[in-house]
Amino acid sequence: MISSELKYLWGRKQQQGLSKSNFLHRQRVSNRGISLSPLYIRRPARPHRFQDSSPSETRQRRQRSRSHHTSSGEAQAASSIMAGNGCNGNGKAAGLVVPEIKYTKLFINGEFVDAVSGKTFETRDPRTGDVLAHVAEADKADVDLAVKAARDAFEHGKWPRMSGYERGRIMNRFADLVDAHTDELAALDGADAGKLLHLGKVIDIPGATQMLRYYAGAADKVHGETLRVSGKYQGYTLKEPVGVAGIIIPWNFPTMMFFLKVSPALAAGCTVVVKPAEQTPLSALFYAHLAKMAGVPDGVINVVPGFGHTAGAAITSHMDVDSVAFTGSTEVGRLIMESAARSNLKAVSLELGGKSPLIIFDDADVDMAVNLSRLAVFFNKGEVCVAGSRVYVQEGIYDEFVKKAVEAAQSWKVGDPFDVTSNMGPQVDKEQFEKVLKYIEHGKSEGATLLTGGKPAAEKGYYIEPTIFVDVTEDMKIAQEEIFGPVMSLMKFKTVEEAIEKANCTRYGLAAGIVTKSLDVANRVSRSVRAGTVWVNCYFAFDPDAPFGGYKMSGFGRDQGLAAMDKYLQVKSVITALPDSPWY
Repeated sequence: MISSELKYLWGRKQQQGLSKSNFLHRQRVSNRGISLSPLYIRRPARPHRFQDSSPSETRQRRQRSRSHHTSSGEAQAASSIMAGNGCNGNGKAAGLVVPEIKYTKLFINGEFVDAVSGKTFETRDPRTGDVLAHVAEADKADVDLAVKAARDAFEHGKWPRMSGYERGRIMNRFADLVDAHTDELAALDGADAGKLLHLGKVIDIPGATQMLRYYAGAADKVHGETLRVSGKYQGYTLKEPVGVAGIIIPWNFPTMMFFLKVSPALAAGCTVVVKPAEQTPLSALFYAHLAKMAGVPDGVINVVPGFGHTAGAAITSHMDVDSVAFTGSTEVGRLIMESAARSNLKAVSLELGGKSPLIIFDDADVDMAVNLSRLAVFFNKGEVCVAGSRVYVQEGIYDEFVKKAVEAAQSWKVGDPFDVTSNMGPQVDKEQFEKVLKYIEHGKSEGATLLTGGKPAAEKGYYIEPTIFVDVTEDMKIAQEEIFGPVMSLMKFKTVEEAIEKANCTRYGLAAGIVTKSLDVANRVSRSVRAGTVWVNCYFAFDPDAPFGGYKMSGFGRDQGLAAMDKYLQVKSVITALPDSPWY
């Protein structure tokens, strides 16, 4: 059976003249959908080059937040798409143009409104540095209005009072509208975030609606329990929405993160105030418009673009916000916890940084492992919190792996994200570009050996070559700190015990990958690595049903799965005295 993701991809490939048999052969279809295919992700080696680029200017950043997600359920498709490239006959992007910017005001209580201050800020196209739009800039006064609208909708509106089934119907209509605007939304994120546009169409947008539909189906499955209380009493529990949820989302996956956080909150019956990253506010405003079209009542979804130290701080410290969900840096996560504690002790869920290990054992298929590692590190320019940037290879295959990994990295095309033949676009801005290059210099100065990459891939723009270091030790900055860029640290190990010890030598615990043919080794290492998600013989294999979150300094709380709804629900116990039974 062909999965919905493959049907979508097949429709795109038909337009490009690819036969169905060839398409299915390349995708290696199974009853699980799309799987990693070394055949499809290999490309002839070629030097790094940049084509059809435009100058980029420094974009202003005042507060940064970051994320990890590729896609829900379709993430493994990235391995084949990013090398297959899906280009048309002339190698140019097909129909991927910057859309009209329709929504730039704050969305509060079902209406687009100017900021109270009248202020706006610029959002820029990272490919060119040109201004895309001037967006209304929310501050404390605007957050107060948004929270009031959300509180009124929660206390007096119909959203938390309607049946879960009816909420699910509205959420499914919302998903239908998002699907209908796939091309426009992918182009919007491409222009605002610099994401590869062809991946937006087949990964980000479909993955987001899959998430929304998953929680639409879960909305009427929220229930309590019957209690076996002692004495002559009857007892049961209720699960009730927590109230107003503050949601702060990052810039590198603006669509996926919007629905990752908002979907379970809506299903639980909460109302939300969303602050998108100031770098990428446009798609969140579009989604607010589509939610209203779908029938989400006014005040249930409010979107307040702005900066972290103003709008973000106002949300986390607000006495009428009941919970906060945040994805971003560990440093900002600490500030949010402090703000929540100093205000009303609101519940907090944090998905923070990572420094994930990818452990490759001697029995692995080397070609498959090389291609998997390339995807794990270089996908989305390395701007992924779960990037498998610490690659540990067992000594028996180490030399062969290193040689092939260098060749694979050198075949990864760095180019304009609007060109569908590009495998990797620019870093998000000058700040991130310079940060990655600084880490590369740290690696060289601390004694690591640079095998490939390590420098800008073009004279203009924020493009960096895929970079590989060897002779890396666990105490080096490039092995301990989150780089958030296309930098792979290759390290050797001898035994399973050593691999486990090295993998756990980090303050983070977000994810890990294992490549082996041994079920015993896979189970042993999976249970021993301190990480919230472990992938065996795959990477970026997300699914709405699989809870995602971190150990240690990677945060707490879970996104995805029914566990994600717990942060938007609270449990109430009801104890009733039976007839003719005195309560005293």
